[in-house]
Amino acid sequence: MMTWKMITLQDSASPLMEQLMFFHDHTLLILLIITVLVGQLLINLMFNKFTHRFLLEGQTIELIWTILPALTLIFIAIPSLRLIYIIDEINNPALSIKTIGHQWYWSYEYSDFKEIEFDSYMIPTNEMKNFSFRLIDVDNRLVIPFKTQIRLLVTSNDVIHSWTIPSFGMKIDATPGRLNQISISSSRPGLFFGQCSEICGTNHSFMPIVIESIAPSNFINWVKSL
Repeated sequence: MMTWKMITLQDSASPLMEQLMFFHDHTLLILLIITVLVGQLLINLMFNKFTHRFLLEGQTIELIWTILPALTLIFIAIPSLRLIYIIDEINNPALSIKTIGHQWYWSYEYSDFKEIEFDSYMIPTNEMKNFSFRLIDVDNRLVIPFKTQIRLLVTSNDVIHSWTIPSFGMKIDATPGRLNQISISSSRPGLFFGQCSEICGTNHSFMPIVIESIAPSNFINWVKSL
């Protein structure tokens, strides 16, 4: 969960988010090296007293500053392409959950179980408990087992919404008449918060998302209790 003093990415809660954070650090390191190198060259240009009045071309330096950016882009593109394939990969999910966006709440359906569906509304301020989080807690959380591959099917009943959990590295559009899918795999138990990330109307800011990741045995007991 993001707090007021955090200025970086949220702690990862899925293998995908871990890879995204590694890619972020990898790219940031390359950008830092380029920034330092270009800054040093600019300082040298400003403060040295060397001139070359008759310089018309420099084949060697032009070849270097053409090849180096190409190699830099390759070092960034290869892990980026790998991540794209990881995001789209869904192999034999153990559980399928359907998510439907509404103005302005979410509803969930556990397709593998009979008649397990519920709506998830934000808890109003006047109904909050001492342990509730203002404007981001809901009355019915999406409960999933951790260390289990889950297929999430996302759609909308009215306008375009966007189902987002930053700790999972997930953002998927909920589009009317279209069924999008993405894979979820939580690496640890806990509560993970998100919000609709597509402006969908006047109460766009009041349709949060909460995932409760629990042990598979506890998840089975939760299903039996419904």
